[in-house]
Amino acid sequence: MINEKLHDEKLKMFIKEQVRANLLKIGRKLVIDKGPEYLTARKLSEASSTSVGSIYNQFSTMENFILLENMQTLDELYQTMKRLLPDSNPYVTLNRYVDTFSNFVINNPNLWQLLFSAHQNPKTSEFSFSYIRKIKRIEQLLENQVYLMLGHLHHNEKRLAGQVLTMSLFALSGFLIGGTWENLRQVNKQNICKLLLNTYMAGLNSLKKVK
Repeated sequence: MINEKLHDEKLKMFIKEQVRANLLKIGRKLVIDKGPEYLTARKLSEASSTSVGSIYNQFSTMENFILLENMQTLDELYQTMKRLLPDSNPYVTLNRYVDTFSNFVINNPNLWQLLFSAHQNPKTSEFSFSYIRKIKRIEQLLENQVYLMLGHLHHNEKRLAGQVLTMSLFALSGFLIGGTWENLRQVNKQNICKLLLNTYMAGLNSLKKVK
C-alpha cells in the first residue's frame, strides 16, 4: 500500500512537471512569435488548451511564470557567452563577450524585452536569490576579464568597475531593442556596445595616470 501511494505521488509529480514544462515552452513561443505583450494567462490558455485556473495552480501568478521565462533567457545568454574560448589577452576576450551579449539581445528582441520590462516595472520589491545568481554568473564572466586588465586598481575598485560595466550594458540593451533605433541608422547596432566598452575601459585606464 505504501509503495502504491509513493508510486502515485511520483506519477502526479511527473505529470505536473510535464505540464509545467509544456506551458513554459508554449509561452516562450508566444513571446518569440507575437511579442511579450501577448503573453497573458488567457492567450497562454488558448495556445496550450489548458484552463486559466490550471495555469495559476502551476505558477500562482503570471509574474512567476514570466520570472521563469526570464531565468531561461539568462541561462541561454550565459551558456552562449561561456562557450567562447578566452583569449590570452583579456581585452580581446572582453570584446568577444560584449559582441556576444549584444548579438544575443539583437537576435532575441522579444525575449529580451520581456526580461528588460520586468526590471523596468518590477511587480515585487526584489528578485529571488536564484534569479540574481543567474545574473551574477554573467556579471562574473565580464568581471574576471576586467580584473585581469586593471591590475593598477584596488580589489574593490575592480569589482565596482565590473559591476558598472554590466549595468551599463544592460541599460544599453534596452536601447538596442527599442524602436527609436531606426532614427540612428548611421550608428551600427552591433558595434554600439563595443563602443561603450572601449570608451569605458579608456576611462578606467586613465585612473592609472592619476594614482
